[in-house]
Amino acid sequence: MARPRRIVLIRHGESEGNVDDTIYEREPDHALRLTERGRQQARRAGERLRELFGDERVSAYVSPYRRTQETLVHMRLDRARMRILEEPRLREQDWGNWQDPEEVRMQKVYRDAYGHFFFRFPQGESGADVYDRVGAFLESLYRSFDKPDNPENVLLVTHGLTMRLFCMRWFHWTVAEFESLSNPGNAETRMLLLDEATGRYHLDRPFERWCAPESYL
Repeated sequence: MARPRRIVLIRHGESEGNVDDTIYEREPDHALRLTERGRQQARRAGERLRELFGDERVSAYVSPYRRTQETLVHMRLDRARMRILEEPRLREQDWGNWQDPEEVRMQKVYRDAYGHFFFRFPQGESGADVYDRVGAFLESLYRSFDKPDNPENVLLVTHGLTMRLFCMRWFHWTVAEFESLSNPGNAETRMLLLDEATGRYHLDRPFERWCAPESYL
């Protein structure tokens, strides 16, 4: 099995929706663009990743949302060493279609009270739904490791909640652990690094906590 040396997860740069939540009344979530600040964030992240990857090959999986794909473009990675695949299972949590900002604010209040993992947005998804599709993606990713020419690096260009749920699924975190974690900032990364002695991966740095985990056990 040709396991990659590192699996890099990166959240998209700052988007129009991050600075103006009324835009969801006029534009679908998947079509929102990066702001100028978001493009700069992506370029700085790309500089770090180019240095990290060096001459090594990269399998890049990118959410179909415009802001994630623009993030990949503005990172300016070496396309000659990359295999790029659009991966719908890495998309943002679905909050429904056209969104009323005031209704979304109320739904976020309900979600905070109910729990981010189990709360389902009307006509949208729960965190648990996203967890299930991330798990399906992981099965596909594992199968790619069986190929002898699998690249040394995997890059996932995705969204904050999806990053947390990917790590939850990979490391078998509990729901209580997931609920205690905050999203990374725009264009922030987390890396799963392979320990070749044990064959296991560890996270390069933890997600920030906003509270202590509270388990029912």
